[in-house]
Parts: sequence; structure tokens; C-alpha cells
Amino acid sequence: MAEEDETKIRILQSLRGKICEGRNLGIGSGSNRLRDIGTFCTISLDQEEVFRTKVYDRSLSPFYGEDFYFEIPRPFQCLSFYVYAKSVFQRDLTIGKVALRKEELCNYSGKEHWFPLQPVDANSEVQGKVHLEMKLNEVITDNGPASSRLQVRIIECQGLPLISGQACDSYASVTLIGPARSDQRKTKVKKKTSDPHFDETIYFEVSRASNYNRKNFQVEDEDIEKLEIKVELWNNGNLAQDVFLGETRVSVKILRNDLVHKAWYLLQPRGNGVKCKPDDLGSLRLNVCYTEDNVLPSNSYINLRNLLLKSPDVQPISASAAHILGDVCRDRSEASLPLVRLLLHNNRLLPFLMAIAALELENTQEANTIFRGNSLATRCIDDMMKMVGRNYLNITLKPVLDEICESNKTCEIDPIKLKEGDNVEVNKENLQIYVQKVFSSITESSTSCPPLMCDVFQSLRQLASDRFPSDPHVQYSAVSSFVFLRFFAVAVLSPHTFQLRPHHPDPEVCRTLTLISKTIQTLGSWSSLSKSKLSSFKETYMCDFFKLFQEDKCIEKVKKFLDDISSNVCKGTSGAEDSVVLKEGEVHKRAQGRKRLGQKNFKKRWLRVTSRELSYHKQKGKCPLCVIPVKSITGVEKVDESTFNRKNMFQVIFSDKPLYVQAGNCVEASEWIDVLTQLIRCNTDRLGVFHPAVSSRDSTLANIQLEIDCDRETERIFSLFSASLPRLQKMEDACASMSVYLGQQKEQEEYSAFVIQDPKETFRTIKEIKEVLEDLQLKHNAIELTDQPGTIENPIVGKRS
Repeated sequence: MAEEDETKIRILQSLRGKICEGRNLGIGSGSNRLRDIGTFCTISLDQEEVFRTKVYDRSLSPFYGEDFYFEIPRPFQCLSFYVYAKSVFQRDLTIGKVALRKEELCNYSGKEHWFPLQPVDANSEVQGKVHLEMKLNEVITDNGPASSRLQVRIIECQGLPLISGQACDSYASVTLIGPARSDQRKTKVKKKTSDPHFDETIYFEVSRASNYNRKNFQVEDEDIEKLEIKVELWNNGNLAQDVFLGETRVSVKILRNDLVHKAWYLLQPRGNGVKCKPDDLGSLRLNVCYTEDNVLPSNSYINLRNLLLKSPDVQPISASAAHILGDVCRDRSEASLPLVRLLLHNNRLLPFLMAIAALELENTQEANTIFRGNSLATRCIDDMMKMVGRNYLNITLKPVLDEICESNKTCEIDPIKLKEGDNVEVNKENLQIYVQKVFSSITESSTSCPPLMCDVFQSLRQLASDRFPSDPHVQYSAVSSFVFLRFFAVAVLSPHTFQLRPHHPDPEVCRTLTLISKTIQTLGSWSSLSKSKLSSFKETYMCDFFKLFQEDKCIEKVKKFLDDISSNVCKGTSGAEDSVVLKEGEVHKRAQGRKRLGQKNFKKRWLRVTSRELSYHKQKGKCPLCVIPVKSITGVEKVDESTFNRKNMFQVIFSDKPLYVQAGNCVEASEWIDVLTQLIRCNTDRLGVFHPAVSSRDSTLANIQLEIDCDRETERIFSLFSASLPRLQKMEDACASMSVYLGQQKEQEEYSAFVIQDPKETFRTIKEIKEVLEDLQLKHNAIELTDQPGTIENPIVGKRS
């Protein structure tokens, strides 16, 4: 398996973005009852739902604000966003949908757009692909003249949708369509499978050409142009109506040059002429960013990876490949994450962070503006904290945030925003209690702070003190500007983006979290903890509220916490961190020890994976029905659909009988398999050698490092460099110009967007980058030449009716 992985080209897809808000939902349908019921949105890959928002009540223009991110584990052709009206006693009402074909996604990448909702009908809901073979043969009749026979072979299909949650009973309808004919044939029904294998051949007699002669047997061009084959896939409804699954159309003229045509085709929707006027059903504001990486074999990235990994040792750091990427990339947030992941995996992150932080401090003139900008240093440290500190946030904030979000206490203290009947003093007391709980959870959590974060904070503290030796507070503000302002306060404000809550909070809860976040930011900012700073608040009500926390013991708690997390004492992981919930959710589990394959063998269970064990429960929060230690798991693998006639199945192999599990969709199944696979890679009974980054000091960091796909991160960096070649060329020109003219003022102004401390060293690095990029591009080009359309990996997008 390892040898195959070393030569395999992987196509890795991911999707991130936000369902922002709806506008005038369902108004054109003539129904006013949507004003009194809730709406929600779903995301589907083709016809498989992979994400769902919560229900938002009583608004035709709801604000959803739900972020999403997931890896896409299979090929797809359409991404759809559905809007539903929630019904208590009846089936949820479909309001409309936004359907984006895969090839269209690049047009909307990273930007918010308003999309009009379109009606949902069965003819447009398709997925899957079909494998066809077409031949044109000469037939000699009894009377002597020859005619042509068209032979169509339906080989197989893959990825047909589920019908009512079950694999479909499919058959193919094949029709030869011409100006004056429409001949139809059908295959046999293949039951209970989404990947039917038909292997049936259908024949159509084609009228012979008027200029026929035995020496030159072919159908006239006019005849070929007018004939086409339509292949439709249907689900056999037995007593109910058959359900359309998709179609493709192939012109017979494709056989003009080659008498045999064999290829895979994507199934297409069938148009029904229904068009929706703009805003008839409302519209949806979306932010969608689709990424596809063609990851080459690992040895293809050796040169680029080595160039990036030596960045921390380059003097000056601004001449390193990693820093140059941050300079030329149009969005530093796109550049920082793959850099952080690559350097973290190879234990090179800490020296790089300290080098770029020192460079930023050199250009900082006042202590009170330290690390306030959106620089490469602040972005990289932000990403490091979000990666390394995700379990730390879970331990520290999740319990108190759950309490805040699930309670109904009002905390509004702005007199302008108070509702009728609100008591501002009661609200202020509620808010104070919540702030004290959050503040205490944070300031008492130093023993859970990940060691890498402690190392970074210690180094930042020392760098800041060296830069501003006369300011006694700068050593604290250097740390608090990250841990309070960019870590805890952001997590409190948007807990759903840190997986601390499943959905975006309600508007009233959002307001409470905003007030808590503001207070936590101020309490954590050491330079602001003085009475002279109280007048700097824009809102008088916040100034009055903050006075409740102006006590010496509060300030001392902040100081002690910052001292603890930036000390040079080597910290071990706390007991709470040793067992961290990595994933949990509802699945269907096959009963152990049963022989029959009926529906009753599968039951709903709550599956839970921690860093120590796998367990399943009857319901969330109930006692476990079974606990499997991670060390006893010997394998995790996907189960073929035909085994149980169910999709998205996987099995966990351990010392007892295999555990068969069905996930809710393909994304969930992939995530379960990935989490469990990473866990058992850390199992000493399973690994012959340890991962080089594993350290007894921080086992959580070792797990994160094992999750990182270095080849994929390097491919992302290659893509970013390739997209930034014009700016890279401009930076190279700037280095050449500065070297020749010794940095004349006009040249410095023209190239002020770049940080160039040593033009000659930077010029050399850019030359190396361009050589590496050229080599990698040639390897990508070679792959594209061999990736012919019509293969199972690259099916043809056929004609639509």
C-alpha cells in the first residue's frame, strides 16, 4: 500500500464558506404562512445532504450566519443550497434552491454573492455517471443491399442517488432520436444498488445512405448530424411512478472518424421549461470557496519543500521563501495556513514565528501598537493558536459557553437597545455573572495551555522586552494581544467557528456574547487596566459596567495567568487534555452477532471518539453501551456498498467482532475514517517506528502533526506562488533595481509593498523559487496530457435536453 501511495496522483477537494442570509423567502409563492414558521438551509453534493443549519424562526429574511468547511471525498458535478420551511406535523416544505455546477464555482470563489432561488423539481435532481459503448456496423440483408446498424452497449453506472434513503432499483432507457424517428429500448431492472452493472447491448437499424456503394460504406454526413442517442436512467417504482435519475445525449456523428466510441458520461438534469423570475422565491447570500488540489507523488515536492523548510535559517528572514510568499500573495490568510501546517509538521514553526515577529518589532515604533496589524507574523501566530489550541478552547470555554447559549437570560445593558419590560440592573447582574465565569475559566486554565503556545508566548515576551526595555507593561501586552484579543475573545464571539457550538447562536445570545467578548478583551489587555483608560470607551454603558471589574485582584489574576503561560517552565499536559473528544455524532450501527441482513440489524446510536477510546451510546449523554480502547483497534476501512446495500459504511476492526457503522453522508463517513485512522497511527502496537514529531511533552501536538498532509500543503503553496507570479516578478525587478541604484527613494516608493532588507539575497531566493515552480509546472502539464476525457475519473459532461 505504501508503494502505491508514493506514486499515486491524488485529487483532493475541499469546500468552505458561509450561508449568510435569506431575503424575501417564498414571497412569490403566494404563501404568507412562512412569516410564522422557521426556515433552514441544507448543502448537498449532487443529491446527498452533507450540511444543515439550525431552524431560524419567523422571518422571511433570516440571518443564518453559518460557516461550513469540509473535505469532499468523492467526485461531484453540482453543489446545491436548499431552503426549507420547517413543519412540525408535515413534511418540510421546499422553498427553492441555488444550484452551482462544479465548473462554475471558481467564478464565485471567496466573495459573497446574492443568488436567486430556483424551484425544485424531480427532473433537475440528478447525480451519477454512466459507461457507454457505441459502434456502427455494416449489415448485409437477404436482398443484397447493405444497411448500417447502430450498436449501443450500456455497461454500468456509478453513484446513482438514494431513493427514500435506500439504493435504487434502476433501469436504462435508450432512445435513437432523429428528424422523423424516436426508437426506444429498455434494459432489465437492477435492484438495490447505486452502482448497477447492466452490460446489455441494444441495436438500432439506421437507414442506408443514398450514395451507398460497397467500396465506401458510411452514413451520409447529413444523416449523422441529425441522429443522437439519449440514455435515461430511471428508478423502477413498481406500483408507484418511476423516478427520473438522469440522462445524457450523444450525437451519432462521434462515430464518423472512429467506428467505436467507449466513454463515461455524467448524467444531466432534464429541462422542463420552468423558469423562475428573479426574486419570485427570494434569494440567498452565500460565500463559497471551492479548492481542488492535484497532489503529485511526494518526491515531486522535495525541492520546494526543502526551500520552504530552510526559511527560519535565512538571514535576513525577509529573504526567505516563506516570507516572500507572504509578500506576494494577495491574501496573507491564504498563505499563512499552509505555511504554518508545513512548518509545524516538520518542527520548524517556532523559529520561523520568532524570526518574523522580531522583524515586525523592528518596524514597530510605539509599544502600545505592538502586534496590532494584519501582518504575516500575526496571521501565522493566529493560525498556530487555532490549530494547536482547539482542545484547549474545548476544555476552557465549552462548558460555560454551553450554559450561556442554552439559558434564556437577557444581558442587554445598552439603554437604547433595551426592550419593553427589561430591567437594566438585572441584565447587568446577569452579564457580570457570565463575564466572571468566562474570565475565571480563562485565568485558571494555564496548566491546560499547549506547550507550543507557551513557548511562543515566552519568546514574544522576551522579544518585546528587548525592543522596549523602558516599558514594564509591554511584556504583558505582547502576550495578551494574542491570547485574549485574537484567541479567547474571538472564540467567545463566534463559538461555532471553533466547533464549540454546532450552529450560529440566536441574535439575543450573539448580543450577550458580543458584550462578554468586549469585556474579556479589555480585562486581558494589560495596558488598558488603568483608571485613565476608562475614558477611552466609546459607549458610556460599557465604561460603567467595566468599573465593576476594577479591582487589584482582577488585575493580578490577569498578570499571573500571563506569567504562567509565558514562563520557561516545561509544562506537561493536564489530565483533562489527555482524553479529548475528537468527534461525536449520530450514526447507524449494525447489531453485533446477528446473521440476518434486515433493517432491524441497524439501529441509531451516538458514536463518540476521544483520544483514548471509541464508544457508542443509545443517545447523547447516556452511559456507553460499549467502550473500545484505541490501542485495541487494529484497522479502520470503508465497506463496499454491496455488502449491506447501504452507502457510507465503514468498519472498525478490533480484538472482538468488527463494528459496522453507517454514517449520515459521504463527508461524515470520510471524517470518521480519518479521525480513527490518525488515532491508530499513534498506537505503538501498530506502528513500527514513531513519527519524528511525537513528544511525550505534548501528545496533542503529535496528533495534529500526524493529521497534516505535507504534500497537499506544499501543493497549495505551489498554487499560491503560481497565481502570484506577476507580483513575484515585480519583487524580483525591485531587488534588481535596488541593487543597481542602491535603493534610491523613487525605487523604494514604487516597491514599498515588499519587505526587502537584502536585495541580493532576496533576488537569489526568488530565482530559486521560479526554478522550482517551473519544474513542478512541467510535471503538472505531463499529468494533464494523460488525463483524457471519458475515463471514470474524468467523465464527459454530455449534452442536456
